[in-house]
Order: sequence, then structure tokens, then C-alpha cells
Amino acid sequence: MNSKISKILSIVTGLIGLVALYFLMMIIMEGDDAVKESVDLQNSLVSPYISFAKVVLYITAILAVGFSIVNLVKNPQLLKKSLISLVALGILLAIAYTMADDGETLTAAGNVVKDGEAGTTSKWVSTGIWYSVILGGVGLFIIFGGFIKSIVSK
Repeated sequence: MNSKISKILSIVTGLIGLVALYFLMMIIMEGDDAVKESVDLQNSLVSPYISFAKVVLYITAILAVGFSIVNLVKNPQLLKKSLISLVALGILLAIAYTMADDGETLTAAGNVVKDGEAGTTSKWVSTGIWYSVILGGVGLFIIFGGFIKSIVSK
């Protein structure tokens, strides 16, 4: 990376850190109890801090997605690999969806949990759990496969 751009980015990063540190120090100086009890302090100290954090998050997300798209457009091979990976993740999501249960969520006593009725929400929660299990299994398989490959190749 160009050293001039690197210096500019370091300065911008430092300024963002200083602004965040200023907000944090103002909150710490007031104290936890004072901030919890006073709505005025929450509005004058905590709200700007949260707004600043949101702006930094949005800018970071936009830059990350933007640079990723530019990189994919510049390198068609990466675009092809990314699309294949997205299709593979979609297939795994479809498998997780078919494995998911859409029944009602019950407590240990057998009562239905509040908002735990059968339906699409329950199905998607179960899908998320199964999706995590499948991706975790794939990750473990890859880790152990690499471990065994490194042992065998020595």
C-alpha cells in the first residue's frame, strides 16, 4: 500500500479512536449510577456515543462491501469461486431447512414457551441451529483433514 495513503488512514483511525475515547471518558467521569438514573445524561452522553458508533459501523460496512465488489469485478476467477461458495452455502441452508422442526417450543414441564408456537419462526430458528451444526461439522472436518494430511505428508 502507498505509504502516503497508509499515513492518512492511520491519522483517520487515530482521530476516530480519540473521538470514541472522548465520549467514553465523559461517560466514565459522570459515573454509572448517574447515567443510569438520569435520562438527560443518557441523551447528552450515551446517545451521541451510540450514534457515532453506528456511523463508524455503517461507513466500515459500506467500505468493506464496496472494496469486495470492486475486487470481485477486477478478478473474474474470484467472482466464479465466490458464486460457487454461495451456491454451496445455499445448498447447506436448504439441507438445514429440510432437517428443521417447525413444532412448538416446549419447556421442561411440557408447556408451550411464550411466542414458541409452531410455525415459520420456529422453523427458521431450528434451521439456524442446524445450519450452525452443519457448518461447524464442515469446519471440524477441514481442520482434522488438514491435521491428518500434515501428519501423513511428513
